[in-house]
Amino acid sequence: MKLQRTQRKHIFSLLLSLTLIVMGFTLWNTTVIEGSQTKSYNQKQAESEAYQVMGPQTINVILERVYLDGEKSEERIQETIWSMEDFWAYYEDWNLVDQSENKMIFRKEVNDISPLLKVNGYFGITEDGILSIYEGQPNEERVIQSFFQLDTAKLKSRQHSELRKGIPVQDLKHYEEVLQVFGQYKSAQM
Repeated sequence: MKLQRTQRKHIFSLLLSLTLIVMGFTLWNTTVIEGSQTKSYNQKQAESEAYQVMGPQTINVILERVYLDGEKSEERIQETIWSMEDFWAYYEDWNLVDQSENKMIFRKEVNDISPLLKVNGYFGITEDGILSIYEGQPNEERVIQSFFQLDTAKLKSRQHSELRKGIPVQDLKHYEEVLQVFGQYKSAQM
């Protein structure tokens, strides 16, 4: 019987050891393996966030052109941005003036006269003798740009008559030539 008691003790110790081992293994399994699964899930989520590509973004773009004659033109377009790198490369010749979440304003200085002047601009002279550009035939109400006071006494009668009638602006070269020619007749009183 004593042997049976000893055997029972050993069996009990063995069962207790096995139970502790199983419990330890179960505890280890839940913390290590499930924890690694959670970590793996978190890593996968972080990777998907890191590689998640934003879809195209649509913004309003305003392009302001400022011409030599002071005229401004404005073009409004809706731009779909697929790649910011491509977008900035496309507008590299423009200056960013203002930006908000859904709008960008770019400006460019154009080394030319405005399309308005090319189509409907006329050099003329005001009643006060100021060389000006008019929209259409010279008319006091439609002055676009004024330059300088002319000494009308020095003007040839043909030049004075041409200015009263209006000299059409043809292109940038003509614009600069007219300013140069009449610049010789600037009034000393300014």
